[in-house]
Amino acid sequence: MIEAVTSEKIEDRAGDEAGWLVVVGLGPGPDRWLTPAASAVLDAATDIIGYGPYTARLPARAGCEVHASDNRVEIERARHALELASAGRRVAVVSGGDPGVFAMAAAVFEAIEHGPVAWRGLDIRVEPGVTAMLAAAARVGAPLGHDFAAISLSDNLKPWEIILRRLRLAAEADLVIALYNPVSRARPDKLREAFAALGAIRAPETPVIMARAVGRPDERIALTTLGEAPGIEADMATVVIIGSSETRLIARSGTPFVYTPRSYGAAR
Repeated sequence: MIEAVTSEKIEDRAGDEAGWLVVVGLGPGPDRWLTPAASAVLDAATDIIGYGPYTARLPARAGCEVHASDNRVEIERARHALELASAGRRVAVVSGGDPGVFAMAAAVFEAIEHGPVAWRGLDIRVEPGVTAMLAAAARVGAPLGHDFAAISLSDNLKPWEIILRRLRLAAEADLVIALYNPVSRARPDKLREAFAALGAIRAPETPVIMARAVGRPDERIALTTLGEAPGIEADMATVVIIGSSETRLIARSGTPFVYTPRSYGAAR
């Protein structure tokens, strides 16, 4: 039988000599979006490992060592965390949003698969968080109310041709599409290329939400259309949600509500 792991059990194990590793989702930014279970892990950890801007969000705590690193060393970071856990440390590997969505959970398991067999016997868990597309969707209504796809525009770990193919197939399937990692200094034009590929399939009046830094003081939400979206600035803190043919706007005073009905086409 697989044992369910709760925040209480993490607290119970805080004094154990055996090390553990938990991959923790910090949510998009505000403390109120950090789950109690994730907080319990952070409070019990002897070591916190993560990308510098994420570890900087956490308050310093006596008895806890912080290991901050760059954003392109995920596997090295995961190996370091596993080595510490093997040495008996209680390790929290932190990610923004949810750690299983384009984040550190997959890197940890990749390191386990290709690392020493002993790592497979470690106490390893994943603690979920609020991912950016869910926070962005909640700001405007329910654009993810029907089937959707989440695609990262980063071509660091996969060819750009594969990304374009996935975009086209998702558009042809009439899925709502959430885009992560849309723009960086190394690839400033990829989002425009993505919009062009989608625009060849989807109508220019398709609703688009450009949500930056959701929940943080510099939050910015722009509701636009696929035809107008290329003119709006975005960066790595932005998540883009492109509606399907079924996505609706509900006019009201101020910004319209955006939602995608649960029923589809003739089924409605």
